[in-house]
Amino acid sequence: MSNRSLIIMVLVLVGATAYLLIKGDGDIDMGGEKHGAEATHIEQAKKDVPAVAPAAPAAAPAADTKK
Repeated sequence: MSNRSLIIMVLVLVGATAYLLIKGDGDIDMGGEKHGAEATHIEQAKKDVPAVAPAAPAAAPAADTKK
């Protein structure tokens, strides 16, 4: 591949990534782990999640009777 095609491919990928990030309406925070008053929104999100009953345990596999 020529250098020109690599540069074009990188520019297209950067443009597509930028477009998706801008149009995605996502609240992206690249600030790292938050503590204290900054992290209060997480506690509210945990309260909003409905309680889910635990899944039934998986059945034990049948023993192989062939020998």
